[in-house]
Amino acid sequence: MGSTVGPRGQLRRFVTGAVALLAAASLVTACGSGEDGSGGGGGGPADAKGVDDGATLTMWTRAATRPQSEALVKAYNASHKNKVDLTVVPTDDYQAKVGAAAGSKDLPDLFASDVVFVPNYTSSGLFADLTDRVDALPFAKDLAQSHIKAGTYEGKKYVVPHTLDLSVLFYNKELYRRAKLDPEKPPTTLAEWDSQARAVDALGGVDGTFFGGNCGGCGVFTWWPSIWAAGEDVLNEEGTEAQLASATAKKVYDTYRGWVKDDIVAPGARDETGVTWTGVFPKGKVGVMPMPSTTLGLMPKDLDLGVAPIPGPDGGKSTFVGGDAIGISATSKSTDQAWNFLAWSLGDKAQVDVVAAHKDVVARTDLASNKYSKADPRLVTINQLVADGRTPYAMKFGQTFNDPNGPWLALMRDAVFGDGNSVDKDNEAVSASLAD
Repeated sequence: MGSTVGPRGQLRRFVTGAVALLAAASLVTACGSGEDGSGGGGGGPADAKGVDDGATLTMWTRAATRPQSEALVKAYNASHKNKVDLTVVPTDDYQAKVGAAAGSKDLPDLFASDVVFVPNYTSSGLFADLTDRVDALPFAKDLAQSHIKAGTYEGKKYVVPHTLDLSVLFYNKELYRRAKLDPEKPPTTLAEWDSQARAVDALGGVDGTFFGGNCGGCGVFTWWPSIWAAGEDVLNEEGTEAQLASATAKKVYDTYRGWVKDDIVAPGARDETGVTWTGVFPKGKVGVMPMPSTTLGLMPKDLDLGVAPIPGPDGGKSTFVGGDAIGISATSKSTDQAWNFLAWSLGDKAQVDVVAAHKDVVARTDLASNKYSKADPRLVTINQLVADGRTPYAMKFGQTFNDPNGPWLALMRDAVFGDGNSVDKDNEAVSASLAD
């Protein structure tokens, strides 16, 4: 997911300062769609399918989600009168481009966003209200609710899932066999993860695990699920206060610190900024580590690997539901036609024959098992995890968790490469940044 992990596992950093441009964008609220939600160009209120009458729609997406976005647009354009004109923007330039376009009322009809930054856009009035349209979808309850929740502001829904990227455990079955571990029994607790990583590391010439130790985005993406798996939160509901110094959180940090102390981690973890984070496991020299689900299709075909949920200290499972959400801009004059694309993109055919066919995570839990995922049980495992996942909500997410100079990275490094005694103080700094 862009600011955390991109669809191909590349870390992307939030462009600081871009959100400041959003202040000027609040003036676009209530433009574009009428109070009845009918929007422009379509006449009266639209049904769940929208209008397909030959309109040309403009759409922006980040380069990080280019493959999925292009595949959906290509399939839509080939089967509809409407045509979507897609512009792919360099990921690191995206936030600034959207902010500038909002200020000049020059947003496209449709634009996607890294889901963790959606609250900045909804609160600034950049998206049209889609509440009635979303609720009218026959599969509304099956949509990835973490994305829907992230795009809900003051009780109204503004976005739908576009691309999904989950955090999961990858483990090397061949190394498990060599270490006398059952290759069909991945860890179900953090303690088991610890013992299995150590068993592999003891083989010599290979390493037990790996993580991005100088990468705030990697940390939220792969550490937080272990806290969620225990039934705890990492932030309060408003996203203004951190809860990252709990006993459960400290158990997670202690486990990682133990790996560092005992040299269970592959070389480079301390300095890994996320750029080469996902390139370590494919070499076949690491036992078990958390990874972006979208890297599964990029793994060497001769690498015998399994996929499992990220566990908590004593069990449970969760995942960080990242990726992009997408909405209709508040200034669009073709709201009904734009909704036609969104509704289609979430339908059975698009989700199965486009998304699932590309081995990507489907946006609907009722399609977790489909004709493509059934051919690879690992995909079913990943798809089913959507229902157990979360997407954190915080207006100040970028400056707090993705900025390399932010307080979260300081907490991570103190907790794992230090003695862990400053976690409570560091958590206060995270809260201060969130409330700033």
